[in-house]
Amino acid sequence: MTALIAGAGIGGLTAALSLHAAGIEAVVVESAREIRPLGVGINLLPHAVRELTELGLGDALAALGVAAAEIVHCDRHGREIFSEPRGVAQGYRWPQYSVHRGELQMLLLSAVRERLGAAAVRTGTRLTDFEEEAGGVRARLLDRATGATVTTAADVLVGADGLHSAVRARLHPDGGPLLWSGIRMWRGTTRAEPFRAGRSMAILRDGDTQLIAYPIGRDRLNWVCQVRESAPGPLAGEAGWNRTARAADVLPHYEGWRLGGLDVPALLAGGGEILTYPMVDRDPLPAWGRGRVTLLGDAAHPMYPVGANGASQAVVDARVLAYELARADDAAQGLARYEDARREATSAVVLANRTMNRADGRTPYDLARITDTYRHTTGSDVDALNARASLTPRRLDTSAI
Repeated sequence: MTALIAGAGIGGLTAALSLHAAGIEAVVVESAREIRPLGVGINLLPHAVRELTELGLGDALAALGVAAAEIVHCDRHGREIFSEPRGVAQGYRWPQYSVHRGELQMLLLSAVRERLGAAAVRTGTRLTDFEEEAGGVRARLLDRATGATVTTAADVLVGADGLHSAVRARLHPDGGPLLWSGIRMWRGTTRAEPFRAGRSMAILRDGDTQLIAYPIGRDRLNWVCQVRESAPGPLAGEAGWNRTARAADVLPHYEGWRLGGLDVPALLAGGGEILTYPMVDRDPLPAWGRGRVTLLGDAAHPMYPVGANGASQAVVDARVLAYELARADDAAQGLARYEDARREATSAVVLANRTMNRADGRTPYDLARITDTYRHTTGSDVDALNARASLTPRRLDTSAI
């Protein structure tokens, strides 16, 4: 069995590692000519850390990220309203890590090349189209360096090619628009002294303006500014993830804000490159794929980042994909079981993130209720996760294939 994965992001690379662990050959094609450690900070929740640990990456993650110990909600002056533990301190068997997205991607890329071989990831190669055929899929690939188009065959095709997925567009040409929350986001990292115990995630809020900050290692604080600009609705225009902005665009919203000993305007002004984009998602799909083609991660279920769950859900997708393919009688059956296991679960997360984004928690009681409801709705309660069976699949007997 051979799987062709479109997209070398966190989900696609984790899928390659997971399939390889199950004895399934995987090849990843990536449109970018060079994979570089781009982006800013993200969080890996315990359910994702568990899966990456079972792939043998636990020590590397511990060296890369910061194990979050708590989340604290404050007002614009840094006065605490509510706090609760995170990760192991909360009772999970696995930590919650705050990491630089690009550095995590490079860690996964290195592991794929080491375990699957250097040719397992083909950069500068864009999937443009595909067609199903008897017993497999034939994909058309564009070599961005030469402009030549070649076709390649695989038993399954996995679209892990992000928010603007070519695989999704081919499967669901009328899949609906990107939906904007009405919130504009600015993101950056700044070298700064840690606040509180150095392993805290802070959320400061004043009306429709919010700041999220947390350490991601090497004396860096990741920060996210969120400002409501309009009512929710379909997004007019493109949602680019690498658009830059000036500090002057965001600073007026945070005049006088503080977080412990940190001057928030100084934190934002010292961030170097600032990325800006709208907070968007899509309505959940009634089905992801068909036959021997499926979707994974943002291609399947783009979601608001308010639950810190996007990358984590992509990791779990990848692990369930490999698990179901490893135990299925044929590839199409395995993909159907994968979708059955993940589509409703991730739809619940998409909708829970919307609900959390609308929630107006002002008191400790409100904030505790909101976070407890979110964990229950998304299936990430401490006891439920700690008791969940492993997704590590048996290796396939490839001699019979």
